[in-house]
Amino acid sequence: MDSQNMFTGKVAAVITGVGLCAVFVMQGGETLGSVSIGYPTWTEIGLDGAVARVVVCIIAGVSVLATGWLYRLLFSPLELLRAPDDVGYITENGRSKARAANEVRRRRKTGEVPPVYPNGWYRVLDSQMLERGQVKSVSVVGEQVAVFRDQDGKAYVVDAYCPHLGANLAVGGQVRGSCIECPFHGWQFRGEDGKCVKIPYAEKVPEFAKVRHWHSCEVNSQILVWFHCDGEDPHWAVPEQQEMTKGEWVYRGRTEHFINAHIAEILENAGDVAHLAHLHTPGIVSGVDLRYTFSKTWEFVRHYWKVQWEPESEPNKHCSKMLLKHSITVFGRHWSLLDVNVVARQIGPGVVFLLFDHSFLGRGIIIQCVTPVEPLLQCVSHTIYYQSSILPLVPKFILRAECIQFERDVMIWNNKKYISKPLLVKEDSAIHKHRRWFSQFYSENSPRLQYQQDTLNF
Repeated sequence: MDSQNMFTGKVAAVITGVGLCAVFVMQGGETLGSVSIGYPTWTEIGLDGAVARVVVCIIAGVSVLATGWLYRLLFSPLELLRAPDDVGYITENGRSKARAANEVRRRRKTGEVPPVYPNGWYRVLDSQMLERGQVKSVSVVGEQVAVFRDQDGKAYVVDAYCPHLGANLAVGGQVRGSCIECPFHGWQFRGEDGKCVKIPYAEKVPEFAKVRHWHSCEVNSQILVWFHCDGEDPHWAVPEQQEMTKGEWVYRGRTEHFINAHIAEILENAGDVAHLAHLHTPGIVSGVDLRYTFSKTWEFVRHYWKVQWEPESEPNKHCSKMLLKHSITVFGRHWSLLDVNVVARQIGPGVVFLLFDHSFLGRGIIIQCVTPVEPLLQCVSHTIYYQSSILPLVPKFILRAECIQFERDVMIWNNKKYISKPLLVKEDSAIHKHRRWFSQFYSENSPRLQYQQDTLNF
């Protein structure tokens, strides 16, 4: 909200300034008080009346647009929010993106997938998306939840449907103190435990009247919920990034994608070292469409990767760490200035910290969150926070480059089949190791895919 207000203010200032300049120019050559300005009038240079005004309006309009574009480029956060059918599908023979996506979803073989909702923490909203007294509807692990923030600033998450007659608390519901009020009959449910504390027309509130309350936390400017198939309390906490809390690293943008795949497919990339040397070697200038990324036009730019992935031990067995070294060549020449070392720490199934530390480009973090919306639909967000002293253009470029590489993976995930018993070679050992580590997030009662609904179209 602050960045939007700042941008609006700057644009207003530019418009005001340009307008004053236009008045000044159109009055050129006249006196200001008793002092002559000394510039030729529009009449003297052959521009008079309506023509002069048109010229000034064009110049002013172009100036405002150019200034706004330059400001957004240099200072505004980068935000790329993709729709479910925007990325990863081939549109041929006049088909729309939505039609291509729906055809792939209907025809693709699913494979023998693991349970669809691993136990863990999942992002539902970024903190700035939820103001005091506001409620929002969110889909997570196949459920509809109401996320609301009370007047004291604390966020709560409860089931969206009122147990009375099923009204959606997030559609027209009002925040009353630390409670959410049903828009249908005015029942009020306490955010901290879901208990009903008020029924406007009843003498007494039944003890058993309550809505399901979800364990939630707000950390690193994100609101997360805990899911466990057996209703167990959280097994671990998401660590706080101190540089963000202290304001040393500031928000510089985010991307959001919807991916039609099992959640394990996305996170398994950490153990799939070999795919980096093939899928992600072509330069980012070659784009995201895998039919053209190996075009000879762009082969002068090449990325190179060295990766090591290992699970962590107790008490952090729910975490794993990937060490990634990136380098780039242009026309065969190595540009050491662009060498980047990244430490990617995965916290459970839904959160990954990608930490950057560069002597020249500065330090920062991309927080990757993978949230299951449906069994085979994942919402993946990448949010970047970077040193406030570094020009915003730097982290915006990093996020844009990461987005291009990620969208190449999306094209794979959206069209592939899950192989439960893959044909692996010795060099693929980290994939099997990652699957063993990831299996800890499943329980005996973890929900499994029962059927695929072909009628759910974009």
